[in-house]
This record gives sequence, structure tokens and C-alpha cells, in this order.
Amino acid sequence: MSRVAEAVAKKTGGRYNCAQAVACTYSDVVGLDEETVGALTAGFGAGMGCGEGTCGALSGAGVVLGGCLKDRAQAMMAVKSLMQRFEARNGATVCRELKGVGTGQALRACNDCVADAAEFLETVLAQAGVPVK
Repeated sequence: MSRVAEAVAKKTGGRYNCAQAVACTYSDVVGLDEETVGALTAGFGAGMGCGEGTCGALSGAGVVLGGCLKDRAQAMMAVKSLMQRFEARNGATVCRELKGVGTGQALRACNDCVADAAEFLETVLAQAGVPVK
């Protein structure tokens, strides 16, 4: 199973929020155990604290990038690249817009956001020279 599919399976299993699904899938790449990463990203679901802000899957990917790169400037540029790719594909990076809250027109389902964030995370990590097996 690919890591992208693993992240989606975590989300659909109901035990993980979007941020946890992405971040926990890559916990070994960061060098942390899944339980710790799950705890660190527990509050980022549903657009950070259920506030429907930045997509939780993107927040989870950002945690992984920061943990892997360990350099503030490099991490910020990597997260920017991730978010630009995500927005280009989906039309938004904000949870409420992706879900179609207020418009009734969803741009992307949560499971697909998790898949996209994981896919783009792997691309950005590879560009930074971080191996993902």
C-alpha cells in the first residue's frame, strides 16, 4: 500500500482527523512514534480546532515538513510550495471553502484532501532530499 493510500485509510477508519491521518503516516520519516505525532496534531482537525480554517491535511503535512527539515526558512518555503500545489489542484486551502460551507458547493472531499496533501508532501520532501520509502 502506498503512503498516500495509507493516509486515506487512516482518515476513513475514523480514528484520525485529517491532520493526524497525514502526519501519522509519515511519523517515521520525522523520527517520532505515531502516538506522539498523533498527539501533536490532534488539535488541527476540521480546519484547526474545528474552526474550518486551513485544511487539517495541510497542517499535518506542515508538521512533517518542519520536523524533517529542521530549518525555519526552508520549512516555510516547503510549506508554501505544498500549499500552492494544493490550491492549484483544489481551488482553496481553507477547510470551509473546500467543504462548501455556506455555498453548498464542495470543492473537494476530506479524503481527497488527505490524498492530495500526502501526495504533495512526498513531492516536496523529495525535492528537499528527504527520502520517503
